[in-house]
Amino acid sequence: MDSVLVSGVLVVVAYFIGNVSPAILISKVKGRDIRTSGSGNAGTTNMLRTYGRSAALITLLIDVLKGVLAVWIGMRLGGTDVSYLCACTVIIGHIWPAVYGFRGGKGIATGLGVLLAVSPAVGILTAIIAFTTIALTKRVSAGSITAALFVPFLARHFVPSFLPYAIVIVLVVVWKHRANIGRLIRGEESKIKL
Repeated sequence: MDSVLVSGVLVVVAYFIGNVSPAILISKVKGRDIRTSGSGNAGTTNMLRTYGRSAALITLLIDVLKGVLAVWIGMRLGGTDVSYLCACTVIIGHIWPAVYGFRGGKGIATGLGVLLAVSPAVGILTAIIAFTTIALTKRVSAGSITAALFVPFLARHFVPSFLPYAIVIVLVVVWKHRANIGRLIRGEESKIKL
């Protein structure tokens, strides 16, 4: 099979891996789509606030694994460049899932999975930055945005070939957090209770 065709198929597969939304699936089983509750976001933080720790933990783990799986499949079947494209498209699939009307999460947990698969060092350091910021501010969005802004610098140091893709991912993730940024600036962003 032609390598361009294989690459295209893998990128599409990565997008649809991103479409798998544990937050939406779990919340529908519980009787109410998470996108109609709390912040309306189909992600870990809203699951924690709406359905508790167990639902949030399951959501987090599956969303991280999606990122890992997409990059792994891309690497195994298409090579490094294809895995980087899959890294981008799995996050896009998570944020804008076709199967759920293009209304998904904000890409943080899936992005962490991507980073762990591309470079464990980048993934672990990003997670440390995120959790430290969350611990200090009690605001998940502050941790997510701060960690995202460090990703290009970490990528440049540990895996320079991923840098252009890292920049695209960070721009998308930060753009998805634009409302959170406004609330942080105004001092209106909700604190997390763990």
